[in-house]
Formats: sequence, structure tokens, C-alpha cells
Amino acid sequence: MNIARHIALIDELCYRPFVAEHSVSEVEESGPGYHLVVLESSQGDFETRAATVEQFEKYRDALYEPLAARWDDTDPWNLQTTLLRMAQEEIPDPWALLSQRARVAYLWEAAGTGRWVVLVVADRDEADDVKLLAVVTEIDPP
Repeated sequence: MNIARHIALIDELCYRPFVAEHSVSEVEESGPGYHLVVLESSQGDFETRAATVEQFEKYRDALYEPLAARWDDTDPWNLQTTLLRMAQEEIPDPWALLSQRARVAYLWEAAGTGRWVVLVVADRDEADDVKLLAVVTEIDPP
């Protein structure tokens, strides 16, 4: 994992214009008000899933350090609550997407940009690769 490259990408996303229409590629998803990028992916290694999740949590934590130094420490945000709320109310993307893919998020308000930066380990879907995701959004957390 290249921390400097991932931080540079997150910085770039903080200023990249948002798209009007939803678009998806292999490593990126964008919609009105957000960008989601895959920083790391397990690429089909399902036999050691628990170890992979643990490794990706270490990657997330390694990225947490420079972001917390920049924007302050933050407590983990429980996406399970958001997932449960989706049964009762409409939750906007990217928050709905994240709650379906991950259990915990770390988020910061990126000073001077009007945007939120989010890091998650997407491991909720056992049939999908484990992914380390970064999201930059102008949509406030629900």
C-alpha cells in the first residue's frame, strides 16, 4: 500500500468537480455530490477473508494517522445504524452505499472544501472482494 499516493488521491478528490449523472468504473464510482474510489482490493482471495479484513483495517488505520493529524482525531462512525435507518427513511448516497458495504467509517470534514472525507473497509458482502474505500462528498452524514 502506498500511503502517499492514496493521500494525494484523496486530496485531489477534495477539489474534483462532482458529476451530474451516476458513473461507475472498476475502481471509481461517482454520483451527484460524491466520489468513491477503491484504494485497495483483495482481488478474489476468499480463503483467507478474516486475515484480509484484518490487513485492510491496518491499511485504513495507516491512512487514518495522516488524515487525523491534518483534520483531528475522530471516533469510528457506526454504519449499521444508517443501514437500519434505511428501512424507515431515505438515506442519500454515498451514505446508503457505504452502509450496505461496510460496518464502520472514519470521517472528517475537510477544512476549507465543504466536503467530507470517509475511509471504510468494505467487507459486508461475503461474495465480494474486501476493499479499502475512500469517499469524498459534499453530502452531510445522516
